[in-house]
Amino acid sequence: MSTFPNAPVLVFDIETVADVEGARRIYPQLASLNNTDTLAALTSLRVQESGHDFMRLPLQRIVCISALYIKDGQFSLFSLTADKFSEEEILAKFFRAFNDTNNLPQLVSWNGSGFDIPVLIYRAMQYNLSAPWLFEEGERIKNMRFDNYVNRFHTRHLDLMDRFSQYGASRREAMDVVASLYGLPGKTDVDGSMVGDLVANDDWQTLSIYCESDVMNTWLIYLRWLRLTGVLAGDVYEQWQLQSREYLNNKTEADGTPRHQAFLSDWQ
Repeated sequence: MSTFPNAPVLVFDIETVADVEGARRIYPQLASLNNTDTLAALTSLRVQESGHDFMRLPLQRIVCISALYIKDGQFSLFSLTADKFSEEEILAKFFRAFNDTNNLPQLVSWNGSGFDIPVLIYRAMQYNLSAPWLFEEGERIKNMRFDNYVNRFHTRHLDLMDRFSQYGASRREAMDVVASLYGLPGKTDVDGSMVGDLVANDDWQTLSIYCESDVMNTWLIYLRWLRLTGVLAGDVYEQWQLQSREYLNNKTEADGTPRHQAFLSDWQ
């Protein structure tokens, strides 16, 4: 058994709000409304169209991308948030992880194929951004023909939710359910329905901690997957668990308290 994949690992998650500016271009009847009224009317239209208020993917404006990047055993957990960067800058910075063809990461997500990646595509194309190696299918790099981020049954991007369901053969489960089953924190006091209010209230601290917590849940589930599939021996798996906990303990705020104290407290 190997100790870990040779490539860097990038576990990621995004948070979004409704794009009211984009909605005015799609629904001309909203053009004269202010942001509050546009959002209310857009929500009503969406309920009429689909029976729920979850916005179409092209109208999901990215306000946060959180990621855990692991290379050579070193952890880096970070967030790119809309209080500091424009959406274009958030996307461009995230895409930098795919610039070096000799060091492309193993990408890991929960429902990334169904939500995060499609949203990245729709939003990035508004700004004429380019991320060629994220979407390479072997035309320029031959060895990516059967090992790329795009094709569903390849593992360079491992969508754990999709994989666990046998690619839709069984029901896809929420990450909170799976994480809680394994004694991981799962969702705590915040969930995705609260993101809009957090942004409206400029509570970027709570939002970024929430998104980073989802990333850490995904990472720890991924470790269990590597153990199940024989990539990690039992002792190595335990070492990665301990190293993950140690990293979070040492990731502190300005006052010296662990940034993810709630996560650590709920991690059994």
